[in-house]
Amino acid sequence: MSLLDPAGRVGPLAALSLFRTDFHGCLTGRADALFELTDAMLCTDGPVRTLVGLALAPEHRRGHGALYGGLNLGRIDFERLRRTVANLPLPRAVDGRLVLAADVSPWLRPDANTSPDRSFCHTYGRGKDEHRMIPGWPYSVIAALEVGRTSWTALLDAVRLEPGADVAAVTAVQVREVVGRLMVAGQWKAGDLDILLVLDAGYDVQRLSFLLADLPLELLGRLRSDRVMRRPTPPRVYDPKGGRPPKHGGEFVFGQPDTWGEPDVRTTTETQRYGTARGHRFRPAPPETDPPRGLAHPRRRTPDHRGHRDPTESRSSADRR
Repeated sequence: MSLLDPAGRVGPLAALSLFRTDFHGCLTGRADALFELTDAMLCTDGPVRTLVGLALAPEHRRGHGALYGGLNLGRIDFERLRRTVANLPLPRAVDGRLVLAADVSPWLRPDANTSPDRSFCHTYGRGKDEHRMIPGWPYSVIAALEVGRTSWTALLDAVRLEPGADVAAVTAVQVREVVGRLMVAGQWKAGDLDILLVLDAGYDVQRLSFLLADLPLELLGRLRSDRVMRRPTPPRVYDPKGGRPPKHGGEFVFGQPDTWGEPDVRTTTETQRYGTARGHRFRPAPPETDPPRGLAHPRRRTPDHRGHRDPTESRSSADRR
């Protein structure tokens, strides 16, 4: 590192140097071999296809056997590494708040027949723009988003999903741990704006909002294109024929524009890359805020009744005798 670098780069270089020192401290076994292997993997041009190629990289100064020794006998303190990442400078939005994103990213392993705990991962664009299910390892990833049009993110945590895992439950635990580490690191303090959590259409936003209600979070989720919502209940009008008044308004079908009606708000924005962007805002009835079924009233499971209510519970003590 040169001491003649401009003053504007001293701060970022100092943060990078401190992170490299902390990262080396997270390596509890074969630390030097794993550290150089990480440098070689990050600095090699193009995709990493073989371990031999990493051993020949200039950043890997050790022998060929040290590479395999680091992979077989190396150890990493993951909890310390997570705390180290949470202490790094994180990008923030214009208003100063943290913006986190959660998503599932697969590591495809179609030819690894002996690899354990593989799941069928949904992919798009492989072949002739087809949706395919390919065996692999899905990972739940949480990252802090940058400002503006960029693909760079600050990765905070990654957890591999086991086959048949409840994605909402795993994400709730993961987000709770990430937010806890950010609060301990001083990234969020009392009085700051709530952290914004952005979710894709595959997440159950209502359930996550219930599970994470005690955290300083605001959830923003994309809805599926096949969702159907209801408009507010119209005022009751006397009908001489009788009948029960409607409980909901008309349907708002995402895939049928003829059911949308007139938008409540219209916006028009001129962009340099995409031209004119027009946005419409509608106000259908909000989703129910009650706890999801199975959380507030779990079913009772017994060997005799297999989850059904015990028939003797509805009887009085005299009847049971």
